[in-house]
Amino acid sequence: MQVDPERCVAPGKGVEAVGISPSEYLLRELRRRRGAAGLTQAQLGELVFCSDSQVSAIETGTKPPTLPYLTAVDKALNTGGHLATLWEELVKDDAAPVWLRELIQIEREATAFRWYEHSFVPGLLQTEAYARATFRAAGTPISELDQRVAARMERQAVLAREPVPQLFVVLDEMVIRRPCGNSDVMAEQVEHLLTCAEQPHIRLQIVPLSAGIYSGLAGAFILADLPDGSRAGYVDNQVAAQITGQPGAVASLGLAWDAVRGEALPLGQTLDVLKEAAKTWTI
Repeated sequence: MQVDPERCVAPGKGVEAVGISPSEYLLRELRRRRGAAGLTQAQLGELVFCSDSQVSAIETGTKPPTLPYLTAVDKALNTGGHLATLWEELVKDDAAPVWLRELIQIEREATAFRWYEHSFVPGLLQTEAYARATFRAAGTPISELDQRVAARMERQAVLAREPVPQLFVVLDEMVIRRPCGNSDVMAEQVEHLLTCAEQPHIRLQIVPLSAGIYSGLAGAFILADLPDGSRAGYVDNQVAAQITGQPGAVASLGLAWDAVRGEALPLGQTLDVLKEAAKTWTI
């Protein structure tokens, strides 16, 4: 499911308040280091080829800092790469909304995922070109596009860790029929899904168009099995994204998973659908 726009989040299991976030710490360091150098925002802007309004927007948190900007400020202030290091080691994930940071942490720890999608290829299975197309469709600013795509590609490393998590995916057939980007993007993405489906730790099934209207069309979701034996659920919509560990909510998602899995084709027929769809995108 797409997790690009910032949404409201209802606190779920494992959400803890903190005194200061890594992002706020970085902004304080930006202001402190500039002040220690005796520079105004306008003066720093001249050194890093930005307007004083851009510097102000970044220092107040209105606009997120980018790695190239921080690298330029490090050079201008002679900080020895301190700000860029903070971003790489502490802030890179923290730049995402709170609920997305928690989802990323869950992805790193989960032993298994049950992931249903009716609109998009799951982020962990997207090609770079497909991810870029989804961000463009979501209206992501050009200045942030490369960073967003790179972050999504980095998240896929969870499927290569040891022990490797099991990934069970159910997709609505429209996910591979609806254009996302151009035909080349879709052809590459469907071929990638075929490759993924051959991996022993990935189980991919498709709900065919012939299923008609079914309960899964109410919304995408993820169920994650955690090392301590508990489960976390993730759901999102146009207004809110939420991660929850509440037993009632997780149980409801478990029933929803059983329902969509019951509508899905077995693996063999799923592969046939994928192969046929791949051909349609190469014509």
